[in-house]
Amino acid sequence: MKKQKKKPINPEDGIKYTVCGEWFPEVYPAGRNLKWARREEDPLATEMRLFCACTRWAFNRLQEGRSREELKKEGQKLFGINSRFCDDAILKAKAIIESQRELLVLEVEETETKLARARKKLGWAEKGLGKAVEANDPVKIEKAKRAVHGRKARVKKLKTKLDELKTHQSNGTIPAVVFGGRSLWKGICKGRVSREEWRQVRQNRLFARGDETKGGNPNIKISYRNGDFSLSVTISHLSEQKGTDKKGRPVMTRAPRVTGKLWLPEKHRLKVWELLLSSAPYTVELLRGRDGRYRMHISFAITTPEPVTNPNRGYLGMDTNPDGVALANVGYFGHPEPWPEGFTVPHPKALHKFAGEFQVTVHPNGFLYIKIPELAYSRGYRRTYLIGVLAKVVVDTAKALGKPIALEDLDFGKDRLDTNKKFNRMAANFPFKKIIEAVMRRAFKEGIGVKPVRPAHTSTIGYYKYMERYGVIVHHAAALVIARRAIGFRERITNELKQKVQAVKEKLNRKVDSLPGEGRGMTRKVKRLFKRLDGKILVHNGLTRYKQESFYSIWHDLKELFLLSR
Repeated sequence: MKKQKKKPINPEDGIKYTVCGEWFPEVYPAGRNLKWARREEDPLATEMRLFCACTRWAFNRLQEGRSREELKKEGQKLFGINSRFCDDAILKAKAIIESQRELLVLEVEETETKLARARKKLGWAEKGLGKAVEANDPVKIEKAKRAVHGRKARVKKLKTKLDELKTHQSNGTIPAVVFGGRSLWKGICKGRVSREEWRQVRQNRLFARGDETKGGNPNIKISYRNGDFSLSVTISHLSEQKGTDKKGRPVMTRAPRVTGKLWLPEKHRLKVWELLLSSAPYTVELLRGRDGRYRMHISFAITTPEPVTNPNRGYLGMDTNPDGVALANVGYFGHPEPWPEGFTVPHPKALHKFAGEFQVTVHPNGFLYIKIPELAYSRGYRRTYLIGVLAKVVVDTAKALGKPIALEDLDFGKDRLDTNKKFNRMAANFPFKKIIEAVMRRAFKEGIGVKPVRPAHTSTIGYYKYMERYGVIVHHAAALVIARRAIGFRERITNELKQKVQAVKEKLNRKVDSLPGEGRGMTRKVKRLFKRLDGKILVHNGLTRYKQESFYSIWHDLKELFLLSR
């Protein structure tokens, strides 16, 4: 199977502006439809239940090959909602199917990688069992047998999963989708979650697309009057047929609405007000939480702002770490520039939880580190908030300098699982993707340029070439390398670096003991490494930039040398 390339992050693709708010319904329709209502539920709850049921129904029918137009007519009769709500439910179901098909390709690739690693580890375990049997050590034999048994079970499980995924791929189907969440369904099966809670989760949303010809959004409409926002939701199942037109199509009465006040964050109110004045289309998704409160997401497209940064001034390099980011102010000629006179890092005013929550260390020669210790272990909503604050500080810094941001296009994709526990824990808690996306979204809105670059060997290059020269930590040096790479510089092997390698070689030669001992001093592995380095150093400066940055370039060997000589 052809390996699918990771889609690069491109700031030129455009971005949607999403505003989160809370709705307080106040005025409900007086009547109820006995055909569609259940027990004592209000009309809004009935509308949400019918919409979610239509989405699940359309999901199953689309997999059978039914057309959108056919489902749109049939869905209105089955669920009593209007054509627009029915069409939105079909499109939402179609989006779920398309996303599952994309994920299936990635899941097959990832499972193949896991299976190859699991088989390799099984081979190591069987080899260890053979050595234990030769040594006739009962304790080691018992331990090795348990390891082999566990590895075989792991291989069998992954093989079964891979066969199942490939069967779906060959048949053009997708794995089973659980509306409401698989973890909650498992709780139902084990008796830990009530059926009422399960039903509420499966009928808790309403989605409506925008329409420019209808003045924004005809089904879920936002209005502004006397300084306050309000929201009205169409209750389409209460509309009744009052006749037919000349073509035999049903003519329906005007559907009533549920109205109420809409709360929006202060920083987004002006943007939404401008949206309503322009009559531009906007999409609304209404969600009812387990606490009974109604949250809503308003999404709309924003025009591309005028750029306020110039790459001819250089770049602001950003190296991302689990507890914050390192920044380097780099000029066009690839050297770090001191911070402008009177420059201060834009410090957020909303962080007052505890002392040291937001730490900024500024070096006058053009480097700084923004550290948020809580970022590495905080929970979901708190972490999202902290990442948003961090992105605002980085973008405001770039705006003050007038320079675009250079950052890593890093992907931990298949490195997790079936490796080592220490890396798994770090990678699972490292919100790299969220940090990068938050910075790019914020930069796009502010007109700040962003340039993703290849992340290969940035820390190794920074450690060997720039950390000692500028007296900074390795993260600052890596940020400098990222900015230089965005400008277009190649990293050459200098005489200074050759002397460092020679000094390490002489140091290891002095550590050799009189008795041979693998793992100490100039071992066989280190000797082979130096032999490779001697050949690569001679040709590195003449290679193309792509070959200089490739995985098995000279920087990979220098990284191995550093790890082996610690």
